[in-house]
Amino acid sequence: MERATSKKKGSPWWYLLILVPLIGTLFPAFYASVSPELWGIPFFYWYQMLWVIISSIVTAIMYWMLKES
Repeated sequence: MERATSKKKGSPWWYLLILVPLIGTLFPAFYASVSPELWGIPFFYWYQMLWVIISSIVTAIMYWMLKES
């Protein structure tokens, strides 16, 4: 019986990417303002929603780079 060996494709440094969305939303005082507005939506809300999209992209990149082949 052969023993299955797990070989990861990516480097553990890819895990540091998850810090990007954390740092981007860590200090609400930075983005707690009404202006600038985007299509009538205050900065506070659209900045956070932008990070939801960025977080999804970062998670997808991490998945593709770290998944086992």
